[in-house]
Amino acid sequence: MTAVIETDALTKHYGSSRGIDGLSLRVDAGEVFGFLGPNGAGKTTTIRTLLDLLHPTSGSARIFGLDSRRESRAIRARLGNLPGEFSYEDHMTGRDLLTLFADLRGMDGLGTAQQLAERFEADLSRPLRELSRGNRQKIGLIQALFHEPELLILDEPTGGLDPLMQEEFLAVVAEQRDRGVTVFLSSHELDEVERVCDRVGIIREGRLIAIEDVEEMRGRAYRNVIVTFAQPVDAADIAALDGVDDLERDGATVRFRVLGDLDGVVKAIAGHPVADIEITRPTLEQLFLAYYDRGRDA
Repeated sequence: MTAVIETDALTKHYGSSRGIDGLSLRVDAGEVFGFLGPNGAGKTTTIRTLLDLLHPTSGSARIFGLDSRRESRAIRARLGNLPGEFSYEDHMTGRDLLTLFADLRGMDGLGTAQQLAERFEADLSRPLRELSRGNRQKIGLIQALFHEPELLILDEPTGGLDPLMQEEFLAVVAEQRDRGVTVFLSSHELDEVERVCDRVGIIREGRLIAIEDVEEMRGRAYRNVIVTFAQPVDAADIAALDGVDDLERDGATVRFRVLGDLDGVVKAIAGHPVADIEITRPTLEQLFLAYYDRGRDA
């Protein structure tokens, strides 16, 4: 596969403060790559350094095989970018903004802007200052997509979007992948990354701690289970199952974690009268801690 993004020990420090440290990764053509991390982990610093908005302290990055510093103008002509902090002139309408970007890109017309506006239910005629955060985010997504770029770099793209528009955005990302576009998607939302990404990189405190296929990551992510039975039960049959740990009993309520297949757990629970059940995935922070725990044990 051809690498669209490739970094080698990419490092950015702010004086004595940490930015990113020794980041090496590769994103292949036509791949949707999720870049996961909590706020402050280094996701935005990575993107700004890739786009030559920040200069690296050391290391290097190449996009489309071009040096991210020396050839940044040629790189930007071929990509679409949604920054995490989408800035704008508040007197402009969405259409004004898109017209400006189209002129800067030398486009004849507004490309797919109208179709995207219809899909995202975006009003291009209103001044941006009058729009809610979510509606401004829709304009930001359109400006990243309307010129049909080869590469999309999206920093927290669903911020402010309502659930229906989040679904529409995920559908658009899947369509972009189908037509061969490469997508680099920074997020702290595990669910959206799992649904559309092929691989994920996990960053914390400026360091890349893992790169995994999404299917492998799902297999590593445990679930939290809380079951309230109709009456107190022994629960020994549940505790004995493979993948179950940290089981606690409190009267008729049993709490535990399970890693892997839920089929055996569901069958064991069904052997007792159940009043209520709740199954949740771990938060990203919990998932990161699990990675760190494995690293310390290695």
